[in-house]
Amino acid sequence: MLPIEYSYPLCMSLSLMLFFGVRFIVGRLPDLDIYKKYRRSRAIMGCALLLLSANYTVHLLFAPRFTHPTCAIFINLCTYWFTAWLFGSALMLLLVKKYVTHRRFLRHIVGWLAYVGCSTALYFVLPEGQPRNWLLIGMAVAFTLYCARLGWVLLRAYRRAVRTLDEYYSDEIAVYIRWMSVFTYWAVGFGVTQGLLTFIPARYVVLWMLSAIPFYIYLYVSYKNYLLFYAKVNVAIENDEEQDEFDADDADFAADDDANHDERQDGRGESLTLAYNTERIAEGVEQWIQRNGFTQSGLTLMDLSRELCTNRTYLSTYINGHFHLSFREWVSSLRLEYAKKLLLTDPHLSVGKVARRAGYQSLSHFTASFTKSEGESPSKWRKEAWLAAADE
Repeated sequence: MLPIEYSYPLCMSLSLMLFFGVRFIVGRLPDLDIYKKYRRSRAIMGCALLLLSANYTVHLLFAPRFTHPTCAIFINLCTYWFTAWLFGSALMLLLVKKYVTHRRFLRHIVGWLAYVGCSTALYFVLPEGQPRNWLLIGMAVAFTLYCARLGWVLLRAYRRAVRTLDEYYSDEIAVYIRWMSVFTYWAVGFGVTQGLLTFIPARYVVLWMLSAIPFYIYLYVSYKNYLLFYAKVNVAIENDEEQDEFDADDADFAADDDANHDERQDGRGESLTLAYNTERIAEGVEQWIQRNGFTQSGLTLMDLSRELCTNRTYLSTYINGHFHLSFREWVSSLRLEYAKKLLLTDPHLSVGKVARRAGYQSLSHFTASFTKSEGESPSKWRKEAWLAAADE
């Protein structure tokens, strides 16, 4: 018979994981090709939650934590290893064009089976007591290192995705994927504690289970909200040529599909032959700035490259090298200077109208960008500028 203080939190966590897992897998999504990767990511995340649910069900029905604590810890570590990879793969699908491939999947399956097989063999060979405890400690250390590596790979992919969005959009679209960074840090910390806290006495396990509830709620809500912005983010990621060379896992990250490598290189060569030289790009950019083209709301690097009749890669390289800024930072600096000019020269314009004329999609975004740059709000800056001009 399970203690009430143990069974209630266990049932609560199990119910949430089952609900979230099933919803991730069978929940309705827009029937469009662009959501294919998002659908796969949710399905993988749902499988991870259902796998954890199976683990929790074993604990609920057989209570190994109270009857065979060593066996319970062993089951947990074997389950968590594969679950961690499912979590990581689900998020990587949203950040990288090609990550979950048959070869990578088989490699991780083989690694997990080797981990489980060796651990199981040693578990039954070693006598009970201290030898098995040392085995479990070794398993926990290996699991912790594995979680740390997965987290490192995820954070690399996240930072790469942020740079990609900054080089593609003029607005701060990267805020839409910030939850992945938060979740990754949380997941790594949670995974490490899963490996360490699995050794705590049974009477404290309730705290461990309760701590998982906000973790899974945050995951579910973040995935649901991300659906609203996924299409916009995915456009930039799919158009990022440099992601083909992202080696988050190993050297074959970009070479999982060797047959397409030469085609990509040929495509790049053909596109670069159509690019304007640096002088013509500089001339086009200067004319574009003079006619305030940066005030176009929702401007992207692709829009500007088409307007200038040049290649997107050449244009991005020119902006990065000449202005030493990303595309978003460069456009934002132009908009800020234009907004300052409007604030000073037209006192009848409200801050909201200034934001719209400068190309910002919202007043809050303009206020945040202006405050970050100048250290004060647009209204306060305008007032102080007028007072300074009056004193002169």
